Amino acid sequence: MGKPAKVLTAVDVCRVLEKTSADRDSPRSRVVVLLSFKAGLRAAEIAGLEWSMVLGADGRLSDHISIADRIAKNGSGRRIPINLELRRALKHLRRLLEYPTQGPVIRSARGSHMTPRSIVNWFAKLYRELGFSGCSSHSGRRTFITQTARLLSKAGGSLRDVQELAGHRALTTTERYIEGDRDAQRKLVRML
Repeated sequence: MGKPAKVLTAVDVCRVLEKTSADRDSPRSRVVVLLSFKAGLRAAEIAGLEWSMVLGADGRLSDHISIADRIAKNGSGRRIPINLELRRALKHLRRLLEYPTQGPVIRSARGSHMTPRSIVNWFAKLYRELGFSGCSSHSGRRTFITQTARLLSKAGGSLRDVQELAGHRALTTTERYIEGDRDAQRKLVRML
């Protein structure tokens, strides 16, 4: 097993979003990045995400993403609350696409689903252009899982909540995604 994908800082994520704002497909690119960093989706889930998974019965944007078993790894579908920044980006993209209610959220140049490989390659090119080493399409997912784990005490949740958001069957898998924080460790020891 190779080295895990790098977890990005808030400043790095801002640089990624700035870079995508210059893309010719800027609204789509922003949604791709936010699906990774603010919802923790895998490349295959980003590629397979359909409007029906983010819209409510009334045809408006839902308050959660319903990842269908058929696009999730190991058939582990789940519901993920939609982050406010991601919600705004989805609304903007949907408005530009003239309010679709079905079909892929992230469309290829030909208007169909992108492949998971094309999402992986898209992130690789983006990180290469930014000069970020150790990053991959999984960096957003690892960043999401690490950040949610660090915020648990503020939300009153448990590691089980992070596990469910990530769609992991085993808590040990979730634990492997979480990167430690040396500053927090020093603060913890000082508090003893």
